[in-house]
Amino acid sequence: MKIEQLIVQQLYSSKKVTLQDIGTFILSPSVVIPFENDKESAMPENAVSFEFNKKAPQDEDLVSFIVSQTRKIRPLASSDLESYSILAKQFLNIGKPFPIEGLGVLQKTQAGDYEFIQGNSINAKLDAAPALLKEKSEEEISFSTPPREVAGKKWIWILLLFLVTATAATVYYFLKKDNKDTQTEKPVMVITDTIVKPKDTTARSTVVVPDTTAAVSTVPTNDGYTFKIVIREFTNKDAAEKFFSKYTNWGYKFLLYTKDSVTYKIAIPFTRPLSDTLNTKDSLQRFYNVKTYVETN
Repeated sequence: MKIEQLIVQQLYSSKKVTLQDIGTFILSPSVVIPFENDKESAMPENAVSFEFNKKAPQDEDLVSFIVSQTRKIRPLASSDLESYSILAKQFLNIGKPFPIEGLGVLQKTQAGDYEFIQGNSINAKLDAAPALLKEKSEEEISFSTPPREVAGKKWIWILLLFLVTATAATVYYFLKKDNKDTQTEKPVMVITDTIVKPKDTTARSTVVVPDTTAAVSTVPTNDGYTFKIVIREFTNKDAAEKFFSKYTNWGYKFLLYTKDSVTYKIAIPFTRPLSDTLNTKDSLQRFYNVKTYVETN
């Protein structure tokens, strides 16, 4: 049902109707609309007059009529009526006439006012409101099976809660297991010894035996080793001591020293021949995944 039909029918019924920010339409009291005839009839001349008012308020009686005919809530009916008034003003402000079926045409004058030109036809009457009320009443007393629907939703929520709980427990178990495995893991360093001995040309691999005596002096000393492999360098003493403590806790022998109090080095000493430095350096570089180099003093 169109808004303009409801506006016209309200005018036919109450003899007066107002459009917000546009003006008021007044039906002559002497005019009788033949509601018993569903077909269009001719509108008498000068039957409708118009009073222009750009500050016209919203017609509350018209809103109530729209609510009774459409069964919409009052705020929604008020919003529909306001939208219709805004549409009409948009047409008028761009110089286009705005027709209202069963009433006439609104148009804008050169002075900026709105004027009304009455039409000749009358709209057929609307369907009786009681029919709408009866239809609505039948919908309200039509019951489905709400208890089953509620029960079904309840089981869905229970199943969803169970799945979420099971997923969370599984994730927690594997995270805890991975954390435990990481904490108990201890690195093992294997260094390949390629020293060639007489009558034996086969290279063999030797595991370095941990030495729990770690060097703590920052002054480089020589305890009989022939060379050392530097695996880390630091410019911060605290950071160097932190990593030194971490490495020595693994059970291997390391040296922490500095020559200029600017660069702190962590190295592993060896008593092997100098010819074995390249192989040892490469093994440590692969193990620690860092760039290593050799120092002989």
